[in-house]
Amino acid sequence: MFMLLWEFVGIGLWFAYPRFRVGEFGGTFSFDPAEIPSAGAAPFSVPTGRFHVSHLADDSLVVLYQVCTHLGCIPKWVPSNQRFECPCHGSKYELNGKWIEGPAPRSLDRFFTTLVFTDRTTLSSNEAGDPIPLEGREVSEVQIDTSKRILRNGRI
Repeated sequence: MFMLLWEFVGIGLWFAYPRFRVGEFGGTFSFDPAEIPSAGAAPFSVPTGRFHVSHLADDSLVVLYQVCTHLGCIPKWVPSNQRFECPCHGSKYELNGKWIEGPAPRSLDRFFTTLVFTDRTTLSSNEAGDPIPLEGREVSEVQIDTSKRILRNGRI
């Protein structure tokens, strides 16, 4: 009887434990470096991964979570205003995800990202999620871990 109980517990835990595969939200995405936008241009959106890839004017890269930090709506990039705008309650964010105005309590969250350059050196996000400097180097691989969301502290 005791053994049967442990089998049910084991099966229950197996079904309850989240298992994410590569290429689905909650897992790791391989992003094509050819899709990285030019510096300062509109971000590249990946709906299946729920992220935006932003190449900032200072030649750095950041990956933003597509969900507004206010109530979970999906801010869209508005080209005419050069910013993200949330359609639900009007929060606005810069290309780097920094809060501009609105009821959101903080800037957009970011995902842990690793860049591999053509010279085989790598750079990864720091614990604050600051943009990764490209410094003119060519990127050969981009790995975005959507299970590691970095919450920005405040409206920075």
